[in-house]
Amino acid sequence: MNEDVFNASLRKFLKKVGITSQREIEKAVRDAMEAGRLKGNEKLPAKMVLTVGGVNLTHEVKDEIELG
Repeated sequence: MNEDVFNASLRKFLKKVGITSQREIEKAVRDAMEAGRLKGNEKLPAKMVLTVGGVNLTHEVKDEIELG
């Protein structure tokens, strides 16, 4: 395994996950605010599940996203 290639590819993947996830969450929250489904002071339960094929990895992260 080439460590440099692996690390660069992993960083690229994680950056893409972070950026696209943030955009999707922001859009969903704005849409819910505009529709009146959220007041703006909630704490939203959040869960991210990462799976990587070929190595049988499933990793789950749970937390809350606080709106205000």
